[in-house]
Amino acid sequence: MAVPLIASDDEARERLEIDLLLDAIHRRYSYDFRGYALASLRRRLWHRVHAEGLETLSGLQERILHEPACMDRLLRDLSINVTEMFRDPGFHRALRERVFPLLRTYPFIRVWIAGCSTGEEIYSLSIALREADLLERTRIYATDINGPALELAREGAFPLERMRRYTENYLSAGGSESFSSYYAVDTDLARFDPTLAEGVVFAQHNLVTDGSFNEFHLIVCRNVLIYFGFDLQEEVLRLFGDSMARFGILALGRKESIRRSTLAEQYEPLDEAERIFRRRR
Repeated sequence: MAVPLIASDDEARERLEIDLLLDAIHRRYSYDFRGYALASLRRRLWHRVHAEGLETLSGLQERILHEPACMDRLLRDLSINVTEMFRDPGFHRALRERVFPLLRTYPFIRVWIAGCSTGEEIYSLSIALREADLLERTRIYATDINGPALELAREGAFPLERMRRYTENYLSAGGSESFSSYYAVDTDLARFDPTLAEGVVFAQHNLVTDGSFNEFHLIVCRNVLIYFGFDLQEEVLRLFGDSMARFGILALGRKESIRRSTLAEQYEPLDEAERIFRRRR
């Protein structure tokens, strides 16, 4: 069912319902979606309204307040889980060529993948680091707001039917081995070598409400900020700044940038096209 079209005189009422719903979620469950971009948020809320067999956003608010399982379902709707291994191969090639030589200067490397979803980006980075002989001295912190997605990431198993596409991405990204050597076939799943995740710390983390928890040489947060409004983007970028080591590196998605941010002057581009930036100090 499509998101309903509304007349202009109903917009204020709908916005009030959304505001009340988001405030209720924040007060009841401590998840804060109030700074998310409205168009995407509205579409996902109405999807959950229809999926629950309801007719109004107010009805969704009532169910969420009384049924935590409904909140879990909505959380899955609001989490961004569209991903694949070596997505945007040019980005991963830029990591190998521009970022890894800088990381090599550190005796121990800390990486934060913020919004790791179901884990494809984790294993992509681990494979590339192993091929650069950097994985053994790297600790990756993989976080996401979505607990079930994190559990899938921990398993490191992905549908076998996707491996052809992932192999193409891997080769385009500069992979130097046989991609199939990194996983074992288990019926219809590809189970990746568990040693790729030995140095990974998986943790639930909300970019909106949770604070800094370490100091990182590389922070990867791709295709997450595009779902946030400007003010919330600023808060998250400030969090990343507070979590970054001197001359740390920030990697964003291709549709994301720090140019409009008040924090832009703190960074210099390592690869503007691939949205990879280095902190000036």
